[in-house]
Order: sequence, then structure tokens, then C-alpha cells
Amino acid sequence: MKETIEKLVDQALEQLISDSMIESKPALQITRTKDASHGDFTCNVAMMLAKQAGKPPRDIAQAIIDAMQSDGSIARVEIAGPGFINFFLAQESTLTIINDIIEGGDRFGESNAAGNEKVQIEFVSANPTGPLHVGHGRGAAYGATLATLMRAVGFDVDCEYYVNDAGRQMNILATSVWLRYLELSGIEFTFPVNGYKGDYIFDIAESIRSHHADSFVFPADTIFQEIHADEGEDGGDKEKHIDDLITRARQLLGNDNYQQVFKAGLNSILDDIRNDLEDFGVHYDNWYSEQSLADRGLIGKAVEQLQRAGHVEERNGALWFLSTKFGDEKDRVIIRDNGQATYFASDIAYHMDKFDRGYQRLINIWGADHHGYVARVKAAIGALGASEEKLDILLVQFANLYRSGERVQMSTRSGSFVTLRELREEVGKDAARFFYVMRKCEQHMDFDLDLAKSQSNDNPVYYIQYAHARICSVIEQLTEKQLKHDLENGSNNLNLLVEKHETSLISKLDAYADTVHKSAFNEEPHLLVHYLRELATLLHSYYNAHQFINEDADLHDARFNLIIATRQILRNGLTLLGVSAPEKM
Repeated sequence: MKETIEKLVDQALEQLISDSMIESKPALQITRTKDASHGDFTCNVAMMLAKQAGKPPRDIAQAIIDAMQSDGSIARVEIAGPGFINFFLAQESTLTIINDIIEGGDRFGESNAAGNEKVQIEFVSANPTGPLHVGHGRGAAYGATLATLMRAVGFDVDCEYYVNDAGRQMNILATSVWLRYLELSGIEFTFPVNGYKGDYIFDIAESIRSHHADSFVFPADTIFQEIHADEGEDGGDKEKHIDDLITRARQLLGNDNYQQVFKAGLNSILDDIRNDLEDFGVHYDNWYSEQSLADRGLIGKAVEQLQRAGHVEERNGALWFLSTKFGDEKDRVIIRDNGQATYFASDIAYHMDKFDRGYQRLINIWGADHHGYVARVKAAIGALGASEEKLDILLVQFANLYRSGERVQMSTRSGSFVTLRELREEVGKDAARFFYVMRKCEQHMDFDLDLAKSQSNDNPVYYIQYAHARICSVIEQLTEKQLKHDLENGSNNLNLLVEKHETSLISKLDAYADTVHKSAFNEEPHLLVHYLRELATLLHSYYNAHQFINEDADLHDARFNLIIATRQILRNGLTLLGVSAPEKM
């Protein structure tokens, strides 16, 4: 119906232009009313036209109504307040949504509104230096849900995980694994403050020892000779200490053996991350290696392209990207004076390759701590000749975890953190996925474990799932009581659905497709969450107020058509959120 109203208003505006009352049409905003007494839909176009028309908004609203063609689906049109145009739909037009939903089934709400635009969503991309923790879970749930929503409205979406398998953190991981291997081999020393300390490091070290025995063992004196002191020691420097140990590990092991340790750590943790995400219902089309950028010469290619465009300057032997020309706060080093590429240079090459792979739009979902990185990446996109508007960078705030009212502290290196797997095992996949997308991604969130596990109306995911299960239970009662439901007869008697609970429920069902559309195009899955909570509330109220199994066969069948349509929308919406729709609870 929204499309019908948009067409009618648009045609009326064309008439006003022809009559020289206005010069141009603004973008139409047809929205659902929050109060049924104000109609089903409202439009504020008259107020938007007041300045150019030089007339009061209510006069313009009346002119639009006068120029509007009649349509049987609209019972009446009224002017409200300063100039809102409110549309009241005819009952027959609102009832058709029930049949549409039943006919559409699992595909109802889907469309091709996006026209198969090719989109890549890159999310999570946590360094493979340890298991995913609950902070990563929010980005995972958000990215996966956004991808599903965008596919539902016609985007051609690929999900990608950028594997940071190069750089200092990975060398710290490899060195940490080697040092734990040495401990397991009986070598005594103080483990570095800046090393990775989780139990998973011991597991990887044990695997290496089982395959290589003492092949990688060296005396402590040889390892720590002329190494900078660690933090807490006289003249200690934890950063220099761990960097010295990385260098020593490379020297003693040699390249081949060091790479075996390096890959053992990388592959073990990356496999764990893959499995964890799959179990969380998060699936990727591609796992992209950062190391492959250098192996394929893409970093050099990106730097050369920037140089040819005049966006690079040499300063004291280093190459600087002139990002201030594109709105960044300062220029950025891309090649250090020692010839090594910076992480930013890799990021430029990675984004260049995204466009080279044919993506028309890029969506990066990052942690909020990356906010300072946004301007420079967008600057690089512009310098490479692409429109910055083709890149959306969405920042996800960290999720604070609470158990029994106490906040749980997390630290990856110390190993004192709650993993995503532990969260999923404690509250279940459904609750975890649902709770993570309840708010806008840029808003802080507190994840209440006790609430997520509770089987009460206060738990929103339980409340929605229970609405679905409740309908299933009512339908099952038909079989138990040897009763039937005639779908066709129900369709022919939908006009009997006149109770307030019924008209409210029907109106909310009619808003589903538009909610999916908004959730996808606005990149806001929480809109669908709120919709499902409201729909569940209406269903529970309806259930408590009326009997669905009725002696009046026509009313009985009509009501069952209504709750079957409601069940379908609950199931469709939960599926888009990556949450199950149980038939029994």
C-alpha cells in the first residue's frame, strides 16, 4: 500500500507543477502512523513545499488531495496538524496482506529492490592470535545479520574475513608458542610480559612438541643472552624485550623451523575461529590473507598508482601518502625509511583489490577503537580514484558482559577473557545472536547473561519465540480435538476480523516488508528486532483476549488464517536474524 500512496501523491504533485503552484517535487516520505486514530499512513510533503509555494502547508495539503486520483484501497484522506496528509485504508485493502503472507511463505518480505548491486561486507577480521571473545561476537552477529537482510532485498552480497597473518602481533604469537614449547621441554625462564598467555598457547606448543620432540630446544642462556630487560626489571622495556625475543627465535630456529612454529600457531587459531563462527551461524564467502597482498605484489602496485596520481611524497627516505588533500588530519607514512610497508599500505592495497574484484559497494564493520582510522582509509579510496561514498565504515561498540550484576573483565594476552564459544554454550546461539543486534551498532551495550538465559517475558528473544510456539500449539490443538481449518474459507471471510486486537495485528503484519527494506538499506538490523517484539506483544494480547477455535466456522477459519500469517512473519523475521523459531517451548 505504501507504493500505491506514493504513486498517488507523486501524480498529484505533477499536477501541481503543471498548474504552476510548485516548481519541483521533493523526495516523498510516506511513513506509517504510530496512532491508528491518525490513519494508516502519513505524508509530510505539504510542509516541505511551503517555502517554494509561498503558501500555508495546510493549503498545499488540500491542493494535493484535490489533485489526487481516487483509489478503492483508500477509504479517506485527512489533513492533520500543521499540514500532515493522513491516509485511512479501506478494510478490504488491509486484509489482503494475510493472503499475501500465506502465499509468499518463507520468501515473503523479500524483494529485488537493490537490483543485484554487488556488495562486499568485511567483518570481525580479528587478529588470529587467540580465540574470539564476546567483544568479537557483536561484530559477527551484526555483520552476518546485515548480510542476510541485504540479500533479502536484492543485494548480491559476499562476506569476507581479512586474515591479519602478517605483522608484529603474529610474530609475538609465534614467539609465545615457541617459549611455551621450551617450558614444556624443561627450560626455565620468566615468560615475557608482552607474550600471549592463554591456555590455548600451551595446547599449540604441546602439539609442536608431539611432532618435533626437542628439535627446537635451546638453552635459556643462549636464548636470553643480550636481550633487553623485561618490564619490572632495571631498565626494563617490555616492547624491546619481546622484539628481541622475536629476532632471537628467528636466528636460532632458522627460517624453515620458525615458519613451522608460526604456521602452527596461525593455523590452529584460525581453524578455531572458523569453527567458532560457523557454530555461531556466521558464514564467510572468502578468507583473505593479508600476507597474500605482498606475495602478489599488490602493495607495490597500490603505492605506484598513488605515486602516478601525485599523491605520494618522499620525506627523509620514507614515502608519505598526502592524505590531508582528501580530508585526513595529517599525512601518513606508507613505506618506512627502511623500505618496509606500513600496515596502512597493506590496507590501501586491500581496498584497491576489493574494487578490482568488481564490488560496487564496500562495507567495513570495525570495532569502535578504529574510529581514528576511518578518515585515512576514505582518503585512500578517493586517491585511488573511487568514490568515497562507495565505502561504508560502520563502527561497532564493545559489548560489556555482566554476570550476576558483576562486569566481566577481558584481556586477550592475559588469557583472562570470556570466549564467544563460552558465551554461546552458556546462553545459547539464539539469545547471543539476538541480544547482539538489539541496539544500533554504534551504541554501547551491556550483555546481561542472566536475562539472556531466563525463560520469562522480560527476555525478548524468549518472548518472540514463545509467540511463534504459542501459535504452533493452537494449530496442534486442532488435530487433538479432531477439528479442521479451511484455508480457502478463511480467506473468503477475512472481513469478519474487526476486533481491535485483529486490526492492530493485521496493520503490523502489513509493515513487515517495509521493515525488512528499512533494516537492510539503513544498515540497522535492530529495526527488525523492535518490529518482532511489537508483533509478539500484539499476538500475546490477541491470544489472551480471544478464542481462536470458534464454533462459528467462518470466524474460526478467518482467525486461523490470521495467526498462520503471524506465525509466518515471526518465523521469517527470526530467520533473518539468525535465530530459530521453535514450535514447542
